[in-house]
Amino acid sequence: MRQLGNDVKIVLLHHSTGRCVWNGGVPEWFADYNKVNGTDYQIIEQDFPKKEPYGWRNYPYDYWNIWVNHAGDKPFMEEPTLEILTKQYDVIVFKHCFPVSAVQPGEGKGDVSDGTKTLANYKLQYDALKGKLSEFPDTRFVVWTAAALVEGKTDADQAGRAKEFVDWVTNQWSPDQENIFVWDFNALETEGGLYLKSENAAGEMDSHPNEQFCRMAAPCLCEAIVSAIKS
Repeated sequence: MRQLGNDVKIVLLHHSTGRCVWNGGVPEWFADYNKVNGTDYQIIEQDFPKKEPYGWRNYPYDYWNIWVNHAGDKPFMEEPTLEILTKQYDVIVFKHCFPVSAVQPGEGKGDVSDGTKTLANYKLQYDALKGKLSEFPDTRFVVWTAAALVEGKTDADQAGRAKEFVDWVTNQWSPDQENIFVWDFNALETEGGLYLKSENAAGEMDSHPNEQFCRMAAPCLCEAIVSAIKS
């Protein structure tokens, strides 16, 4: 993995939860950091995938579908593949919005090409993504753990499966791959529990993080990105 200098291009791929954190002060944090440290860390954000034509879905299946199943130098349904993104950015940050935590019960070993939200499918899709990310050793990938649901939008069994996925990503998925960095967003939201804490949520039945939480989380994300750059 090559060392990155002071001129680094970063992209945050997100949907609504990511935008909330971005608006918590991410660009301002990097502007201040650059002034103090003499760096030129340039960060932008973009919806991924867009609502049209692909659809507003950014779950493990969708990253697998766009980046692995339809890999190559041409966009898939107007969405950039890793072959495209890695030519433009040194650091790629990606995440899933909170419906990812609606993990359904499933039997068997799963199917990588199945978009059903089960733990087995998620793990297969993430393992395939890990192999794909390894093809770009000079690019840093910062992966958020799954955004959580408020208690009123899930149940203990579903939330338990989501927590199992988060624990697997943080502890087992990629410890041997130097260019993957996991940022445990879920732990910040849930404070170690199963649900998005009510004091961190936009509403009792709204699983978006609130403004106060996002102002706290934004610097944590920025620090994780800088740590990846310096690794």
